[in-house]
Parts: sequence; structure tokens; C-alpha cells
Amino acid sequence: MFKVRVFSTSSCPYCFTLKEFLKANNIEFEELDVGQDEEARKEMIEKSGQMGVPVVEIDSQIVVGFDKERISKLLNIKS
Repeated sequence: MFKVRVFSTSSCPYCFTLKEFLKANNIEFEELDVGQDEEARKEMIEKSGQMGVPVVEIDSQIVVGFDKERISKLLNIKS
């Protein structure tokens, strides 16, 4: 089982697409709204060096943006 955390905002279309992709592949994830949660925002910036969303943490591996190919590889999702 993978530990997946998604740092996102409610107004980000790429975040929505990412979360729908994870749901469609039955991947459980923790969602952190960095627009509302200052601690989550600080954690995201510290881990990724980025202020943009989405940022995905998969078992301590950081993926910036909705990089479908890399996310699929890390989660063993077959296309």
C-alpha cells in the first residue's frame, strides 16, 4: 500500500484532474488544501521547493505537477 498525499487548492484544475485520476485507479490519498492550511503550505514548499500546485508525495517521493507518467510509474499503474 502506498502512502499518497496530494497538496492542492480548491481552484486548481490540474489538482482536480490528478485527484480524479487517483480515484479512477483506486488509489487512496490524503488531500491537503494549501489554500486553507498554512502548515500544509509550509510543508509543501519545504519538501518540493515549489509554491505551485499540485504537488504529490508518494512514499516520500515528490512529484511536482500532474506528471501522469511518473505518478503511474511510482504507483505501478498500468495504462
